[in-house]
Amino acid sequence: MVAFVLVTLAGTVGYAALGFGFLDGLYQTVTTITTVGFREVHPLTPVGQVFTMVLILVGAGTVFYMFGVLLEALIDGHLRQRLEQRRMNRQIDRLRGHVIVCGWGRVGRSTAQYLSSLGKPIVVIDRNPERLQDIEFANIVGDVTDDTVLGEAGIGHAHALIAALDNDADNVYVTLSARSQRPDLTIIARARTDSSKSILLRAGANRAVNPQLIGGRRMAAFALQPNVAEFLDVVMHDDTLEYRIEEITIGAQSPLVGRSLTDTVLRHTTGALILALRTPGGRFIANPADDTPITTDTILIVLGTPTQLEAVRALTTN
Repeated sequence: MVAFVLVTLAGTVGYAALGFGFLDGLYQTVTTITTVGFREVHPLTPVGQVFTMVLILVGAGTVFYMFGVLLEALIDGHLRQRLEQRRMNRQIDRLRGHVIVCGWGRVGRSTAQYLSSLGKPIVVIDRNPERLQDIEFANIVGDVTDDTVLGEAGIGHAHALIAALDNDADNVYVTLSARSQRPDLTIIARARTDSSKSILLRAGANRAVNPQLIGGRRMAAFALQPNVAEFLDVVMHDDTLEYRIEEITIGAQSPLVGRSLTDTVLRHTTGALILALRTPGGRFIANPADDTPITTDTILIVLGTPTQLEAVRALTTN
């Protein structure tokens, strides 16, 4: 298309130099390069005839090539794919606070399904286009180890990135790349071995998770304490139960800052159960006492209904 426009412009300028007006020059150029064969607008000099012959050879070839490429794109479906990708890119550009899932294997699928159940927007990246056919989430076909692909996925305004690739080396590379682009990004990486887990943490991952290890521990928990394991599983992952466990951070403007648990209305008016809290220094306090002080950035681990959790959230984020 650019070549066609340039040839048309060059032809119009050339005929203008031969004494044609702008519209006459444009008309003569279009009829010449499209080989329509209408008569000349004005009689041509020998120089004009030579210019017209050159324009026919260059312009007609450009036009035929352009139409050939467009026809091939339409037949092979490339045009539809490009238009679909542009639509997808515009959709991703509008996302804010989404989660980027790198790798559309079993771990990536399970992660995305759980995030989707919580209403979190998701962008999936995988190098295999067949894996991404007919998925319901925004997606990009590309090599996630390429920094530009992470940029296309909106890493600049994402909430978190999950590196769920099959290869530990790729997960380390993605973690390093993502951390260099977003120092404040939450990065959760898949680790296949204990040694790779420590490497991923040093590379910048907030958490490194071994799915096989977690799966084995859950199986053991179901064998020894099935009711406890099932309860925790339901309140964390099953929407059919009314109660849920969530973490809620105390904001700087919260009216609870500087007070103790017994001095607040958390336990008395919301009805939620505070299972534990985590201090800004990172220490967990299970079943906190009533005189436990509340400071900015304290994280509450709360059990309750959606209404109760929303009431707690209203008190902690004001």
